[in-house]
Amino acid sequence: MSDPIRPSARRASRAVALAVAAGVACLSVSAPPAHARAAPESFADLAEGLLDAVVNISTSQSAPAADKAVPPPQLPEGSPFEEFFDEFFNKRGDGDGPKGRSRKQSSLGSGFVIDPKGVVVTNNHVIEGADEITVNFADGAKLTAEVVGRDTKTDVAVLRVKPEKPLKAVAFGDADKLRVGDWVLAIGNPFGLGGSVSAGIVSARNRNINSGPYDNFIQTDAAINRGNSGGPLFNTAGEVVGVNTAIISPSGGSIGIGFSTPSTTVKAVVDQLLNYGETRRGWIGVRIQEVSDEIAESLGVRSPNKGALIAGVNDDGPAAKGGLAAGDVLLKFDGKTIREMRDLPRIVADTPIDREVEVVVWRKGKEETLKLKVGRLEEAEPKPAALKEPAAKDEPKIGKALGLSFQSLTDDLRKSFDLKPDAKGVVITAVDDGSRAAENGVKSGDLLVEVAQEAVESPDDVTQRIDELKKDGKKTALLLLSNKQGDVRFVAVSIE
Repeated sequence: MSDPIRPSARRASRAVALAVAAGVACLSVSAPPAHARAAPESFADLAEGLLDAVVNISTSQSAPAADKAVPPPQLPEGSPFEEFFDEFFNKRGDGDGPKGRSRKQSSLGSGFVIDPKGVVVTNNHVIEGADEITVNFADGAKLTAEVVGRDTKTDVAVLRVKPEKPLKAVAFGDADKLRVGDWVLAIGNPFGLGGSVSAGIVSARNRNINSGPYDNFIQTDAAINRGNSGGPLFNTAGEVVGVNTAIISPSGGSIGIGFSTPSTTVKAVVDQLLNYGETRRGWIGVRIQEVSDEIAESLGVRSPNKGALIAGVNDDGPAAKGGLAAGDVLLKFDGKTIREMRDLPRIVADTPIDREVEVVVWRKGKEETLKLKVGRLEEAEPKPAALKEPAAKDEPKIGKALGLSFQSLTDDLRKSFDLKPDAKGVVITAVDDGSRAAENGVKSGDLLVEVAQEAVESPDDVTQRIDELKKDGKKTALLLLSNKQGDVRFVAVSIE
């Protein structure tokens, strides 16, 4: 028989001295910090006040039957079963038989009420593709819902139902105030069982699981399983601090790694969907990349925060009008620090359209402050135009440095590497195996546009610029590359 589960020992509220056998030594246990909260003895009162606001969401959609039909059996001519099988298999294609029917697919998820008049929040993937959406309440009531709006980038959807009486609703809290180790409560509909409560702590914040451009998940060990999607994550004050969205699990069951979209992100999206029926995000018109240690060294960035490296700028976008340029490292946006590249898209998206903001960039060894007006992100955002560089020479000059072989761009090379007619720069014809350039993904056919933020148009320009860097005591060279599609990126390569 396994050992019984022992209740957790309560935290000491004062120093405790434990006498040892000799009676002359003791062990002191210090009191917890004043701001730390002891584990609650029970979540019953909290859960009781929240369960009625959490709903189960069932959806259905019509799916066409499979096109594959079972072929009729081959019967001997004149068989007494021939007429029977002919009739059966002919019916399968007349629209009334199994082949002609569409079948219903159903799914279950969770959600929560934020307005007593009937506004419900859930995940977009819970209701995506649904023909019918039904919201099931704790008291057994079932109401048909309509979609107010949805956002695929944050996986949020807003529904509306028409109740006969006001519904129990919950309010959003401030997810930014959550600390790792804080208690949280997840309520939802795991595996279609109905309203279920699980408790845990905040395991981590600002998690990126590569599900979208604005990943900023709360990680929790509160049990989240299939069917919990769209359900709320509560703090101990009963406020919604997250929407349970994803789990990591090989089996589909909880292994203590669940993710919730922070309420700060969800609330902004919900407000826009309620007001406009769509999202209205900020946009500045830049293409960015991470600042690696090598790139930071080559640019002389001394900020403790890596920021976001601007690799390209839309000609007519807000960034270009504000004076930002490729090669700038964006460190602050509207007073908010950009600690790493992925912070920037989320911060810009949350900024009100037409607001004039200050941005701090690292440019040529020092910080500069610029101003720009935030535009609106369109779904079909134009790609940044290729940088305008001096025209390349047609002489077939050849150069070699940094593990790269390169030549002046000619018509023959354009055809050979399938480059665009307006492509500019020095074409890379070969990359040495095992070189840092190869490790950084540089390939033959890439165009070398800049070396250390200065344009190059011939192999001589490249080697001369590298020699200057060596004389200045630089250890790395920052290369601006463009591929055959015209997408540009920075790569730092050792010159030692």
